[in-house]
Parts: sequence; structure tokens; C-alpha cells
Amino acid sequence: MKAYIFPGQGAQFTGMGKDLHDTNPKAKQLFEQANAILGFDITNTMFTGTADELKQTKVTQPAIFIHSVIAALTNDAFAPDMVAGHSLGEFSALVANRALSFEDGLKLVSTRALAMQRACEINPSTMAAILGLDDKVVEEICASIKDEVVVAANYNCPGQLVISGSMKGIDIACEKMKAAGAKRALPLQVGGAFHSPLMEPAREELAKAIETTHFSQPICPVYQNVNAKPSTDIAEIRKNLISQLTSPVRWTQSVQNMVKDGGSHFVECGPGKVLQGLVKKIAPTVEAASI
Repeated sequence: MKAYIFPGQGAQFTGMGKDLHDTNPKAKQLFEQANAILGFDITNTMFTGTADELKQTKVTQPAIFIHSVIAALTNDAFAPDMVAGHSLGEFSALVANRALSFEDGLKLVSTRALAMQRACEINPSTMAAILGLDDKVVEEICASIKDEVVVAANYNCPGQLVISGSMKGIDIACEKMKAAGAKRALPLQVGGAFHSPLMEPAREELAKAIETTHFSQPICPVYQNVNAKPSTDIAEIRKNLISQLTSPVRWTQSVQNMVKDGGSHFVECGPGKVLQGLVKKIAPTVEAASI
């Protein structure tokens, strides 16, 4: 069975999507539609912008979504049996399985990006990558830090877990992780504590947009970040999508469940190849490719 997977923030690069735009008329039409929906020329920034320009909040998340969805929808071999996306990528996955329209998905992603930026301004915060520790050890260290917010945020693959929280909390956690034997405890250059309780203001804002957006019956299950389980139920999909901003991304568990349910060929859609690398670490026997 084919599992299509969609990347999250950090996958962007200058020139992303340009080949698709220049060689596929349907893709070009969708890129132009994206500019009209957003009200600015995002494709120009995607194709020729600097790394700093691509890091702008209003650009990064929509750009990755646009590239990912167009790569999937304009691929003649695209026929998903199951889909999943890492954080932001879950919105791309929901367009790929027809739960959301391209326009509605892009509007939600734009709303999400701006809401997250505002939440970061309210609560200065950050994240850190922890390498070489068991998940349970990382969770226990996070729980041991009192009076600061520190939580497990991204279960990327065995031995690679990203934590999220207040500036002071992350500093304390990184020292404790190193003392516990972590190979690395590396603060990340991100704007805030994504997938933590500090994103509550953004969750509330995004919830209003999700609740008023039309969802259709999907053509295949989406394995959602919040619980790593498959769903085709629209009410459940909405609820999990709203919870996503303040809950951890259970990517390791999602891939494991997709494999258990018959996923044998994983195809990453969009910029970069980060997810197929994670898939090979989680499930070494499956095939992984990108489009």
C-alpha cells in the first residue's frame, strides 16, 4: 500500500517548486491560484527569494504547503492508500486525501502561521533537539522541571526527540539531558515553543477558522499527529487538527502504525527529503522515495 507523507516547517529552500511551475501547466495554474488566495506573490519568493525571505512566517508555512500539495496533485501516479504529514504537513495531507480543498487548506495554513507568530510574541520560547536518549528518559526529565514549561514536542524517530518550552526551561532541560547521556542537546533556531502549551493562543485562533471551514469525506485515512491513529471521520479530524498546535507530533508512532496497517511504499511530497530519512530509521524494511 502507498503511504504519502508531507513535510513540515524547515523543508523550504530557494527555488522550491519552480521546476513544477515551469513544466506542468496544471501546477502553474495552482501556483497562480495560490498567489490570488494569499493576496501577494508568494511564488516569486519561493522561486527567487533569499533564505531570510523564505523564513518569514507568512511565507514559510504556505510555501511548503503549496509545493507539497501541488507536487502530489499534479503527479500522474498519485494514488494514496493512506496519508500523513509532519506538523504543518498534516494540512497538506488533508488536501491530498480530499478532506480539504486547495483553497481552504491554504487559508487555514496562512491563518495558522500568523497565529503561531503572534503566540511566539506573547510568550518568548524555543525548542531543542535531543539525540541518543530513550523517549521515556526525555519525558521524565521534562516532567522533573518545575515552574517552567518543558514538554516532548516531536517524536521524529527512535533516538531523536524535539522538546519545546520556555527559554529557561529548555536551557535547564538541555543540561539535564546531557548529564543523562544524550549524544546532543541542541537548541534550535525557531521562533517559539511549537507543539507545547505555550501555543494555546494560536490554538484558540486556529480553532475558530477550522470550525468554520468545510471538510469533505476523505478518500483514504489520515494518520494524525495527535494520536498517530488513522481517521476518516470529519468530526474527529477537525478535533485532532485543533489539538495539534499544543500537542506533540507523534511521527514515529504514526509511521509504525502505517506500516502495521499495510503501508509498504512511502512517498514524500514536497520540498526536501527529511521525512523519507526518518521513515528509513523508523521502519528500515519499507521503501521510501520522494516526488
